[in-house]
Amino acid sequence: MEGTKKDVIIIGGGISGLSAAKLLQEEGLDVLVVEARDRLGGRTHTLVDPSIGYVDLGGAYVGPTQNRLLRMAKELGVENYKINEAERLVWVDNQRGYPFKGSWPKFWNPLVNLDLNNAIREIDRLGDMISVDAPWDAPNAEELDNMTMKEWIDKTCWTESIRRLFITTCEVGVCMEPQELSVLFFAWYLKQTGGYVRFISSDNGGQERKFVGGSQQISIKMGEKIGKENIKMESPVAQINQSEESVSVHTINGDVYQAKYVISAMAPPLTQKIHYDPPLPPRRNQLISRAPVGSVIKCMVYYDKTWWKDRDFCGSTFNVDPASPMVYSLDDTKPDGSHPALICFVAANKAREFCGISKEERRDRLCRCYSAAFGGAEEALHPINYKEKNWMNEQYSGGCYTSTYGPGVLTQLGKELRKPFGRLYFAGTETATHWAGYMEGAIQAGERAAREIQHRMGKIDENEIWQDEPESKEVPALPIPTTFYERNAPSVPGLFKFIGRTVVLSAVIGVFAICRLKKK
Repeated sequence: MEGTKKDVIIIGGGISGLSAAKLLQEEGLDVLVVEARDRLGGRTHTLVDPSIGYVDLGGAYVGPTQNRLLRMAKELGVENYKINEAERLVWVDNQRGYPFKGSWPKFWNPLVNLDLNNAIREIDRLGDMISVDAPWDAPNAEELDNMTMKEWIDKTCWTESIRRLFITTCEVGVCMEPQELSVLFFAWYLKQTGGYVRFISSDNGGQERKFVGGSQQISIKMGEKIGKENIKMESPVAQINQSEESVSVHTINGDVYQAKYVISAMAPPLTQKIHYDPPLPPRRNQLISRAPVGSVIKCMVYYDKTWWKDRDFCGSTFNVDPASPMVYSLDDTKPDGSHPALICFVAANKAREFCGISKEERRDRLCRCYSAAFGGAEEALHPINYKEKNWMNEQYSGGCYTSTYGPGVLTQLGKELRKPFGRLYFAGTETATHWAGYMEGAIQAGERAAREIQHRMGKIDENEIWQDEPESKEVPALPIPTTFYERNAPSVPGLFKFIGRTVVLSAVIGVFAICRLKKK
């Protein structure tokens, strides 16, 4: 196959690589997509099965402000629908479910409500100081990067309930434990999704909608536009050689492809499996060896009916209980009401521990969790089907959803993330500045890398590389409202200080009054 020459070779047939290939091809360039798997889609994977219809085993959700993804889906004819949250949600702790409506439960302990409000306000305040395209340049970047999220949680959260909530937020958000994440990384991650509430919410948030027929259709339909003759499947890349004029890409199958430029659209740590000549720069080598992908198992339990709705539950749970394997669940019934199902995420240490038991044990433990969460429902214990996807098993993903960074990495090495190396450019959702770790970020990154090559070829100006996306008319973003209480209520220690000062002041006034009376 040596002698096959293209303008651009894209390594990776996920949403990011295909977005880059599609844009370049539409601009008249000759492209080739080289994919290691036997399918397109990368970290999106829709299983089609007569017993369940279809199910997204990987990335699935889309919501307001994810305008590139909404634009791409509309162009490709992929419709979306809102997930169900009409009934009550459930906060799960101490092996019990506490139903609520709205964004958050109302805790009986007022200190917990103060603590929740303050913790959200504080993490968003940190985000306000961080640039989405260069978090390492924040004025307090080194301080934040040297602190783990566990340290921040212990310092900021005074009540056990809110400590557990933020531990769970790390687990469900990036599938890692708080002690594995730097505060700079996680505060940036929340910032570039629109803040804590947008990030964690379904309604008006990142989990508001899904795609009819599954999210992998987006990659499949992009592949159809690019053309199967321009896509090489089951072709893991083993080596990339560069000269001053061109790049050659060698696969483990023995095929060799040549191009003027190459885009790597893979998770950063997976690029360590490739041999480079000349070698990657030392700082890039250090970065990709310090960017682990999260640990998650996505689990779907199917029933003969939506029994949880009969009990006035929508299926959504926040599991802050350390004893529960799941961290988050949602209703995954099809929009036409068929194939009733609950979907949940088992993440971080819980996912790693889950690997040690059988598939049947995993199913049964999850069913018992649903039973406890939804008021001791007997129906939860009698599923008719069960599917799961352990992303830690995927050698061409390494995990899901995204690469993460521990203390010191972003400030020392983060600038290497998008920096081209010769004729090699970098895409992948990790390199995005908006909804990184999501399908939206994958599209932004792929199109940005494609435009960088267009600029290198003299086809566009430098200021055209980064482009804003018009807001979706069909899925507009509503403002995230904040109340006077949320903006101004004290933290728990702030309340204690206020009470203490009030007591002292009252005592001083009392003593002063007594002294005046004695003088009279």
